[in-house]
Amino acid sequence: MGTLERFAEAKLAALAERQLRRTVHETAPCGAVRVKRNGRPLISFCSNDYLNLSQHPAVKRAAVEATERWGAGAGASRLVTGNHPLFAELEGRLARLKGTDDACVFGSGYLANLGIVPSLVGKGDLIVADELSHACLRAGAALSRSRVEIFRHNDLDHVEALLTTHRAGHERALLLTDGVFSMDGDLAPVAALAEIAAAHDTWLMTDDAHGVGVVGGGRGSSFVGGGKAEVPLQMGTLSKAVGSYGGYLCAAQPVIDLIRTRARPFIYSTGLPPGAVAASIAALDLIANDPDLVAAPLRKAALFCARLNLPAPESCIVPILLGAPERALAASRLLEDEGFLVAAIRPPTVPEGTARLRLTFSAGHDDADIARLADIVRDRILDRDAR
Repeated sequence: MGTLERFAEAKLAALAERQLRRTVHETAPCGAVRVKRNGRPLISFCSNDYLNLSQHPAVKRAAVEATERWGAGAGASRLVTGNHPLFAELEGRLARLKGTDDACVFGSGYLANLGIVPSLVGKGDLIVADELSHACLRAGAALSRSRVEIFRHNDLDHVEALLTTHRAGHERALLLTDGVFSMDGDLAPVAALAEIAAAHDTWLMTDDAHGVGVVGGGRGSSFVGGGKAEVPLQMGTLSKAVGSYGGYLCAAQPVIDLIRTRARPFIYSTGLPPGAVAASIAALDLIANDPDLVAAPLRKAALFCARLNLPAPESCIVPILLGAPERALAASRLLEDEGFLVAAIRPPTVPEGTARLRLTFSAGHDDADIARLADIVRDRILDRDAR
C-alpha cells in the first residue's frame, strides 16, 4: 500500500472511531415518498423533494419530451454553444417568481454560490455572514478573499454591531444568510436584515434553497408575511422543492449581466441538460398555480410537531437534537427498523454536540404515517433519552 492509500486508511479509521465516517447506501426511489434500501421498503422522511415534483407526471413528461427533442446533454458552456431557448424561458419564470428583472441559472446551488460571491466582492471588501450559513456560502466567501465577519445565528444586534464597526473601512460589503436554514428549519429575519443592510450600504444575499416552493406562498423567504423584502440577491436551487437540478440567482439586470460575464462556474461549466431545464419550467408552473400543494409540506410538519408538543415549525424541516453522533446513528437505525428512512446528521455538517435526526416533510406524506413516526420518536427515542 502506498503513502496515499495509508493516509486515506488512517483518516477513515479516525473518522470511524468518532462515528463520523460517511457511507453511501444504494436506495431506489419507489414513488413520491417511498424507497427501497437493502431490499426493504421504507418511507423516506429525509428528502428535500418537498413537493414531490421529481415524481410528478407533468414534470417527468416535460423532461422526457425535451430530451427526445433536444438531446441528453448541453454540449458545452452556454457562452460557447449559445443560449438554449429553454434557458431563457426558465430564467424568465424564475425572475417573475422572485420579482426581479432577470435570473441566471447555474449547474447547481453549490456552484452558484462559488461563483456569485467572488464576482461581487473581493480583496479589501467585507462579508458579514450568519454562523449557520450553508457551507457553499462560506466557501464562496473564502474564495472571494474578502474580510469575513461571522454573526451569531439570526442575531440582528450582532449584525448591526459588526457593520457599524467594520463597514466604513471597506469599499463594498455583502451580507450572507440562508433564507431557511437547512439543518434547523428556522427562517432568517429577512425583512429586518434587508433594512439593516440598506442602512449600511450593504448588499443582502439570501440562499433560498429550502425556501422556494414551500414558504412565502412558494416564492421563498423574501415573501414571508405577505410582502416582499428588499433583497437584491436572491439565490436558490432547482433541486429541492422544484424537483429537478440546478441553481440560480435572481437580481437586477446589470447584476445578472455581470454574473454571466464574471462567475467562473457559469463561464467554465457545461450548461444543464435540456431535460432538467424543461422539468424545472414545468415544476415552476405547478408551484405558481397550486397553492394547496405549496402549503402542504408545512402543514405536515406542523402535524408532527403538535403530536410531540414541539414548537410550531417555521418550515418543513424539523430537527430532533440528540447530541452525540452515536445517539443519532442509533436513532436512525431504530427508525429504519420501523420502516422509516431518517438521516442522522453529524459534525461537521452541524456543530459539535448537536448531532441530530433531520426530518423533512413533503406534500405526499400520509398523515397516519406522520402520526406513527411521531409516536416512535416520542416513546422510543426522546423518552428513552430522558431516562
